[in-house]
Amino acid sequence: METLPPEPLRKGRLTSVLALATLAAAFGSAFQYGYNISVVNTPHKVLKSFYNETYFERYGKFMDDSFLLLLWSITVSMFPLGGLVGALVVGPLVDKCGRKRTLLLNNIFAIIPAILMGSSKAAKSYEMIILSRVLVGICAGIAYSALPMYLGELAPKNLRGTLGTMTEVFVIMGVFLAQIFSLQAILGNPEGWPVLLAITGIPAVLQLLSLPLFPESPRYTLIQKGDEEQARKDLRKLRGWEDVEEEMDEMRVEDQSEKAEGRLSVLNLFTFKPLRWQLISIIVLMTGQQLSGINAINYYADTIYASAGVNPTHSQYVTVGAGIVNIIMTVISAFTVELLGRRLLLMIGYGICGSACVVLTLALIFQPRVPELSYLSIICVFAYIAGHSTGPSPVPSVVRTEIFLQSSRPAAFMVDGAVHWLTNFIIGLVFPFIQEGIGAYSFIIFAAICLFTAIYIYVVIPETKDQTFVEISQVFAQRNKVEIPEKKKEEATDFNSCPSKKETHF
Repeated sequence: METLPPEPLRKGRLTSVLALATLAAAFGSAFQYGYNISVVNTPHKVLKSFYNETYFERYGKFMDDSFLLLLWSITVSMFPLGGLVGALVVGPLVDKCGRKRTLLLNNIFAIIPAILMGSSKAAKSYEMIILSRVLVGICAGIAYSALPMYLGELAPKNLRGTLGTMTEVFVIMGVFLAQIFSLQAILGNPEGWPVLLAITGIPAVLQLLSLPLFPESPRYTLIQKGDEEQARKDLRKLRGWEDVEEEMDEMRVEDQSEKAEGRLSVLNLFTFKPLRWQLISIIVLMTGQQLSGINAINYYADTIYASAGVNPTHSQYVTVGAGIVNIIMTVISAFTVELLGRRLLLMIGYGICGSACVVLTLALIFQPRVPELSYLSIICVFAYIAGHSTGPSPVPSVVRTEIFLQSSRPAAFMVDGAVHWLTNFIIGLVFPFIQEGIGAYSFIIFAAICLFTAIYIYVVIPETKDQTFVEISQVFAQRNKVEIPEKKKEEATDFNSCPSKKETHF
């Protein structure tokens, strides 16, 4: 019998269909997250003025400072609160509706708030802005989990890292464009801010028009819907060649392997021994990502720039410069993650971040005596941003997709998303008080968290580059001290149908 060995050995490539599907999914989803994180930061004085003027028109007096601060704090904090809600509903959505349809339905939470925020000035209602921040938060919470799941399942194993980091690449692009559009000379002014806030609806509309043209996740179609023929058809479209049986076999093996796990909910995920270290790992990665100081650095950046003599009106341009560094390093990470691996990028990133925090602490302490150290502080901010963009920001999106199989992935992403948004909310709430209490020494806390996270990654998390989901699961099985039954290839090949199954419930 004649065999053709090159076919099975063929590596996946970035076909036009795969590239355009990634663009349509990421621009319409991750971009929303990044844009809405940043869009209210630069024009906050303009928006607070609108709040005050609206209040005056209603009640004939201006708000006192404490009430205005409370309203603004609510406006900002509603975004991560909405993100938490989105993270908690994403599991049932991706199971029942599929990955692609979940992303499409999610656009409701971008288009409605875009309309509300765009018309809030005419309606003289700051409540519309606050409500909209909740809705765009839900949009971001769903997208932050559903998008990496979709991209990770579309990608061949040799491109999974690159496509997985696209979530963070487009988040950073959203942040950067929000910084540009928020400049006072563009839309960050009393006339332009309604348009600035309403722009979030544009990517949503573009995704609604483009994403339906591309396939659903073949893994979802085969393993959870049981439609083998449609999965094969979608795989051929994504890979650009006819023979996709090796990948079909690999998905069948995954389905057979995970049948032992059964149906996993969020609650029994915490007591399921075969996934113990995977669950701990995503909690550590998400906690480390948020508590390592990135939001605190952003919060403290303006003070550092001012201490270096940067005019407050010019600090917005320095912020844009930091955004450029962020984009460059994230893109570099996206194209080196398959070369250097996940672990190395994470440890390098945390090493740079921890070192920058230590040096920044020393610079801030001795700055009153040596004013020239203020420039070292700015360098530390840029170095920290570069380090975080190298590993801690983009790579966890890849790892969290890779270390869970199909049946447990939605529940795991709900836990992952909840940790992400809760820690995001906590650091935004607590850091100003920590900074006021211990000042520059607060960055030593972040350095310690960076060190702990790097050690954990080195000791616990295996390299997942160029491995199938089943192979990664088998590596963790040894750490969890459980056995995963080996499935023979003949058994996988004889697999004829995949029953519709596995929904994620609380």
